[in-house]
Amino acid sequence: MNVETSSRRTELFDATYAFVLEHGMAGLSLRPLAAAIGTSPRVLLYLFGNKDKLLRELLARARREQIAEMARALETGDGGADNFEELTSRLWVFLSAPEQRAMVRLTYEAFMLSLGREPGPWAGFAVESAQDWLDLLIDAQFDVPRAVAEARATRALATIRGLLIDLLACGDSERVAAAARLGGW
Repeated sequence: MNVETSSRRTELFDATYAFVLEHGMAGLSLRPLAAAIGTSPRVLLYLFGNKDKLLRELLARARREQIAEMARALETGDGGADNFEELTSRLWVFLSAPEQRAMVRLTYEAFMLSLGREPGPWAGFAVESAQDWLDLLIDAQFDVPRAVAEARATRALATIRGLLIDLLACGDSERVAAAARLGGW
């Protein structure tokens, strides 16, 4: 791929990523996507191979970006045994922030699609992203035995996932935030 083609590919990929953050991935069709980002379906197919390959690249980018941002949110402070609730609170505050809503919605959309009977391009997304999130919280508990750190992280993430799904479904930030505070966050 030459420099011009590579540059155009990057430009269209960025535009596609912005589009799916706003509109989601389920039912994505190349013709409306191409029209929205100022290209043609033929160009998208040339640059990305096929729709499934494009979706997989978008999912990989979403995972990378979200994990990098989550890691930054967790890196300040002490992650030892006594501060796990504070770490979990920071993670909740970060993920529930209005500016994260599009990314969280995209993550959960892909998460649920990957659990379907025929997950297609979403195959493996749920298990991979769940493990990414789990690893972040386990690693943040550096002075806790692995089995305990894993159990604590699993419980915290299950609670955060449930609260985030409720937040996305209902949009009731006050009620969901009150539930998070009840959990110590």
